[in-house]
Order: sequence, then structure tokens, then C-alpha cells
Amino acid sequence: MSVGTTLEPPVSRPRVRRVAPVEKREYTRNNARSGWPLILVVDAETPYRQGLMNHLSREGFQVEGAANAHEGLQTYERVRPDLVLLDAVLPDRSGIELCQKLQSLAPTPVIIVSSSNSEWEAVRALEVGAADYVFKPFRVRELMARMRAILRRVTTHSPEEVLHGGPVILDPKSREVYVSGCTIDLPRKEFELLQLFMAHAGQVVTRKLCIDRIWRGAELSDNRTIDTHVKRIRSKIEPDPSHPRYLITLRGVGFRFET
Repeated sequence: MSVGTTLEPPVSRPRVRRVAPVEKREYTRNNARSGWPLILVVDAETPYRQGLMNHLSREGFQVEGAANAHEGLQTYERVRPDLVLLDAVLPDRSGIELCQKLQSLAPTPVIIVSSSNSEWEAVRALEVGAADYVFKPFRVRELMARMRAILRRVTTHSPEEVLHGGPVILDPKSREVYVSGCTIDLPRKEFELLQLFMAHAGQVVTRKLCIDRIWRGAELSDNRTIDTHVKRIRSKIEPDPSHPRYLITLRGVGFRFET
């Protein structure tokens, strides 16, 4: 498959004889080239999944594959990939439901791939935390570009790295926050929440992750505690807090800091 090739849903043919052993033998993490991001491909169509995995491997990525949502979740928990390519239609669960489940575990970027042209489905996928939504058939070169852009955006930050996002600058060392050049005062919890959001800019940060990281997994007596802190942060960083531009709420999922 060349870089400019268009990946289309495969025509049904009896070509499955040699696929399964190749996938298991060739794409273990131990055999992959180290130092490259690990990509999990979840797609029920074996020839299609295998072709995409072959191409990703040739590009230098580490690759794991799964044929359904159950297998995808198990593989995700085992290898903790850097990015997930997820088909919208799986035999045991919808890709959007699986995406939502994955986002509840960690803010791993997910690209949902679909043969449907449904605008509602695309919007719903983004609402539950997908980093991108790609329609089949697609150009592999374009998919690679989207993946690399997302991976650049979500590169892990050092705990002491100065964070920049929109008009906001956050300095963990001095514990100072600047908005459009002006210092603002944030109590400890608000500062740590904003740092968490900015360190994962462009990704969904779930409520569970907020509780685990900021409240150390403690049981919150009021379900609105996180929302109250987010509201206070917005009042200090947003030009119009009632119509937030940078700190976005994703209902039922969590929050995302947009730059």
C-alpha cells in the first residue's frame, strides 16, 4: 500500500487464511521498533485492519490490533497506547461507546474512523472525547498527518515545564499564572486543576482523573465540587466566562482545554 493510497472498506473475499498468524507474530510490542508511539487499531474487518497495521509499521510506529470492543479494551489496558484508531461500528459495542469508556480511564487520544457520513455521529464522537473523526475511504497520507499532529499536541509535559495555552501562561515552579500578561491569583486546587487541563491541552480530562490527581481519589461530598472549581477558573481566564472559549465542558465526560 503506497502512502497516497486510499483505504476503502474491503470487498468480501475468502482471503483470511494467512492473516491471523501474521498479526499475532508480527505485531507484538517487544518486536516493535522502540522509541516510536504505540498505536492501537480496533476494527472488525481483518484485511482492512491488517493493511492499516502494515502501513503504520512501515512508518515506524509500534502497532497492536483488536477485532472488537472487548478485545480492544483488554489490549488498551495491557499496553496503554499513545493513540487509538477506532472504527465506529464494532460487532459487540459501538466505537463511540468504547471511546467514552477509554476516555474514562485516561486521556488517550482517539481517532474514530467511520464509513458513515452522519453529521450526528461525528458530533457525538467529538462530544464524548474523540480527538478527531475521519470518514472512509480516506487517504493514508492525510491520516498520518492527523495522527502526527495529535501526537505532537499531546506530548507529555514535564511537571515543572511552563505551560502556554491561549492567553494563559502557567509556571509550576513559581506557581504563578498570567492571563494576557496580567498575574491572577489561584488557590491551590484551582491552580492544580488548571495545570492538569493545560498539561493535557486538546485532550479530554475526565472527572475521575480530576478526582484521582487533584483530590487523590478522595470521595467528594458534593458532586458539584469540580464544577465549582472550574467555574471559578473560568471567571479568571475567560474573556466571557458564560461562553467559555478555552476551558470547555463535555457533558457526561469531563473537560478539555483548547488552545
